[in-house]
Parts: sequence; C-alpha cells; structure tokens
Amino acid sequence: MSEQDRSGQTPAPPVREPVFLLPGAVTGVIGVLIAVHLASTLVLNEEGMLMLVFYGAFQPLRILAAFDDFWLGIPLIWTPFTHALLHGGWDHLFVNVAWFAIFGTPLARRYGAGPMLAIFFVSAAAGAALFAATSLATGSYLIGASGGVAGLTGAATRFIFQPVIVSRHPETGEQIVLGRKLTGWGDLIRDSRARFFILIWVVLNAAVPLFPLITGNQMSIAWQAHLGGFFAGILMVGLFERRSV
Repeated sequence: MSEQDRSGQTPAPPVREPVFLLPGAVTGVIGVLIAVHLASTLVLNEEGMLMLVFYGAFQPLRILAAFDDFWLGIPLIWTPFTHALLHGGWDHLFVNVAWFAIFGTPLARRYGAGPMLAIFFVSAAAGAALFAATSLATGSYLIGASGGVAGLTGAATRFIFQPVIVSRHPETGEQIVLGRKLTGWGDLIRDSRARFFILIWVVLNAAVPLFPLITGNQMSIAWQAHLGGFFAGILMVGLFERRSV
C-alpha cells in the first residue's frame, strides 16, 4: 500500500526552486537592457542606429544648442535617463548587467522595486549632469547604465558592510534577523571596509583621465558618470529608509 493510501492524504507537491534567484525588478531591468541592445544590433540598420543614438543618448552639446534653437534641447528632457538603456557593445552591456545584478539585488530586497528603480535612474541623471559639466562643448555623448549602476553601488555601500543585527522574540526567545543598519556619513567613513571601498572607487575613476597620458591609448570610460551616480546613490538611499523601517 502506498504512503498516500495509508495516510489518506495527498503529500504536498515538492517546492520548485525559481529559475532566477534575482528579484523580479532586477531581472526585468536586465531583460530590458538586453532586449534594447538586441534590437539595436539585429533590427536597426545604420541609419536607424544613428537615430537611436541621436534621440536616446545624452549629448551635453544640446545644452548650448538650445540657446540658438529651443527645439534642439527638447531631448534633454528624457536623454539623462534613456542613455542608461543604450550600450556600445556586448562587453559594455555584460559588465553593467553583472554589476546591476550584484548591487541592484540587495536594494530591491531591502526597499522594493520602486525605490531601486528611482535610485538607478536618478543616479544615471546625476552622472549625466557631471558628464555635462566636464564635457559641455566637446561634442561627446554618453550611453550606458554605468551611472545608474554606480548609484546602486553607492546606495548599497551605506549598509552592506554593516554587521547583521539579530534580536530575540520577546515571548519565544527565538532569534530574529533584523537586517543591517543604514549607516550615516560619520559611521560610513569610520567603517574601515566601507571607507576603503569608497576610496578605491573614487581614486580609480578619478584616475581615468590620466590613463591616456600613461598608456598613450584613449579610453572611452565615462568616469564622470560613475562618480556622479555613485554619490547620488549614497545621498538618495536615506530617503527610502523610513518607509522601509
């Protein structure tokens, strides 16, 4: 006689593990980034690709052009955000996707999809602003999720290095994991691991303009977007902490 026959009850179905262990919002954004790049590389011809960059990439020169013709500056309304959806190649995309998965995941789990996306896109815009401040009349343009991902990194820095807080249930005595505290600026700087991480991030990105002088090769790394997005994320994350608590 089977186990089902003896007990008279149908055993519970086995628990199915999810295919992706990432939060849904993180998986969704990664899917959008890959879909946009697939469409730009496999569907658009050369003219279409030029139009996508023209209307989707962030171009600081538009700020100056808008003084002569207001309509030339209209794309500045959306390009500080849409540039984060475009990438220059598969290697560029995969690095940003991997970084997004690593740092977007703890933020999505702590605050939810909305705050995580807000930090990502506002940090992308902050990175675009610093990029514009340093390359206003150069004619260069900005694409890539690096600024937004840098913002997620900065935001996560506020709590990922903090110890896990454990309490006990007042009645049962069972241990309860409360999570990690969001640290303030003072504690962030005093924490040796967080301080070292921030220092390395700032030094490596600030040194990018010196690389051509040392190696003789030009590097198309938007270090301004990395720094602007990183500090925007550090500042923004506190706005969502009270709601989370």
